Amino acid sequence: MLLAVLMLCPCRAGAHSEEASQKHQAGDPFPKEEGPAVGIDERLGAKIPLDATFRDETGKTVRLGDLITGPTIILPVYYSCANVCNYLQGGLARVLPTIKNRPVAEYRVISFSFDESETPQLAARYKRMYLTSMNVPFPEDGWRFLTGDAANIRRVTAAAGYSFQRRGRDFIHPVTTLVVAGDGTIVRYLYGTTFLAKDVSLALLEAREGKAGASIRKVMEFCFSFDPTGKTYVFNLLRVSATVVILCAGGFLAFLLLGGTKRRKPGTLADKKEQD
Repeated sequence: MLLAVLMLCPCRAGAHSEEASQKHQAGDPFPKEEGPAVGIDERLGAKIPLDATFRDETGKTVRLGDLITGPTIILPVYYSCANVCNYLQGGLARVLPTIKNRPVAEYRVISFSFDESETPQLAARYKRMYLTSMNVPFPEDGWRFLTGDAANIRRVTAAAGYSFQRRGRDFIHPVTTLVVAGDGTIVRYLYGTTFLAKDVSLALLEAREGKAGASIRKVMEFCFSFDPTGKTYVFNLLRVSATVVILCAGGFLAFLLLGGTKRRKPGTLADKKEQD
């Protein structure tokens, strides 16, 4: 599915309100240029290349496979963006302390810049900013900030169906978050800069690939479904209500049948004694 709403994140510093950002997201017209269409072509079930290498916020070269060892939330951004990329990462920073999943032990977050000119020093600065904004302790290894060369960036974004274009110092790009399993399989796309705790928790549950047990996964999949239009998990009220009604009716019927059988048994024995 190719999203029609594209977003530009300005590099220029300045005061930007989220309301102004939303208006900007609606899109000022941009001149056409050669290159891939900008947007998301969802590739659920595809795998991102775990052998792709980046530099982390300390400047160390790391493989994605060394970081993605379980459910992982991936945010494609560029750090010098003063607009929606900040809202995207800030929105996630606000919701992570509210979910029950334990960082590092049960999930990890990766921000990676698709601007090959950005440096680990810049990544480290933004890491400090977002971890500090949480106002609660969050492990350093729980949220990694990566930079890389153009070749590795394109490998990851192409595998995810994530297309962007450079416009001068800025980029036109979708505002999208990926959730992947430990083997790099893409299990969910989350859209926009606002996160709901239940959406993040259920997406991480999907990414566990049955590690929590098939029964839990089946119950969650039965009670909740992902709405591709609203881009959120919704409670299947009719399905759950119908199931409860059927179970109650079945239980009541079983009670009547078993209760009637028990009441008839004494009478049957008495009849036999009278016949004797």
